[in-house]
Amino acid sequence: MIDTKSPRSHELCVTGVTRSFAGVQALSGVSLSVHPGEVLGLIGPNGAGKSTLVNIISGYDMPDSGSVTVDGVDITKSKAYVRARQGLARTFQHGHLFGGLTVRENLEVTAMGTGRSRKQAVALADGLLEEFHLAGRADHPAGSLPHGVERRVGVARALATEPRYVLLDEPAAGLNEGEIGEFADNIRHLRDRGLGVLLIDHNVRLILNVCERIHVLVEGRTLLEGTPDEVRASEALAEAYLGRSGSAQR
Repeated sequence: MIDTKSPRSHELCVTGVTRSFAGVQALSGVSLSVHPGEVLGLIGPNGAGKSTLVNIISGYDMPDSGSVTVDGVDITKSKAYVRARQGLARTFQHGHLFGGLTVRENLEVTAMGTGRSRKQAVALADGLLEEFHLAGRADHPAGSLPHGVERRVGVARALATEPRYVLLDEPAAGLNEGEIGEFADNIRHLRDRGLGVLLIDHNVRLILNVCERIHVLVEGRTLLEGTPDEVRASEALAEAYLGRSGSAQR
């Protein structure tokens, strides 16, 4: 049940989240916040706990302790579809589009799934098709799209729920350099819309280029959080994640 009595603050807030699986500690007291109109990057080596944290934030897993709130509303125990109606959307590493439906139908079905009428869903889909330069693909089956376009449709579909916060889970995976540059513009567009964005990706160059702040997880714990310049300068990060070659600076 959602707690509507908490004082409202405008942020997606994760506080002291801990999670273990079969005695293995995946997350230990992790806290972070995402504000409207900013992009927070989440990075860390494989096994750092990034996917577990994203699943907990989006409602596909539950923490052993800690809390998740959206604009002051406690959603820690809410199911994923309830969180979507509270203004939280997510993309997935492997697309998760309805391959047998057209691009337009993917957007419309998603909008109706969070309570919009058919008429509202059609209008919302029309706007998103134009906004993300997908009008020419509107009637194409989602399962036949090039990889870069599929990623863009995934973001548009997340926006079909009209969220205030968006979790982008490995959105640049499999994109070439040109597509990554275009996708960076899409992410900035979300920020400029006033959305809070949590960006999880292994592409450190993308993270450094589009994020105002970066949160680093190592072995389920927060190693550091800071601006791109602070992260670039971190010796602890160089040792734990990037190696001493300073690859983040290239």
